Amino acid sequence: MSQPSAPTPGSTSRPAAASGADSGNPWAGGGTLFAGFLLLVDGVLGVIKGVAGIATNDVYAAVNDYVFKFNVTTWGWIHLILGVVLIFVGWGILKGATWARAVGIALVSLNLIANFMWLPYTPIWAIVTIAIDVFIIWALCTDRSRPAF
Repeated sequence: MSQPSAPTPGSTSRPAAASGADSGNPWAGGGTLFAGFLLLVDGVLGVIKGVAGIATNDVYAAVNDYVFKFNVTTWGWIHLILGVVLIFVGWGILKGATWARAVGIALVSLNLIANFMWLPYTPIWAIVTIAIDVFIIWALCTDRSRPAF
């Protein structure tokens, strides 16, 4: 019986993957699961932010001369709707839905833009949310363990 020979030292050949596909970055694979949870949390916080903006104008400070000036109630509705949809997409990512990654990238990009325009109202929280959104986009774009579409 012959046994498979070990590669010679210094050779550059790699063992073939069992599935024949590139498994991708393991950090990105774990990051995708974490991104799903972060989407759920970001969505819940967006809902809370939206309800606070809709309920009363006393929660957030009024900004007078700002280029992206909307009524705080309008901002509340924007954050509420984005939050509900982000919760739905986060649940889809955790369930492994193939549509959820592409939709997640698009909606998190919109959430990032909305939080950038929301900076004068809550600057620290908007920056934290933007950082979370950047991580989510990275994780959803770099995970190659499952097809994106």
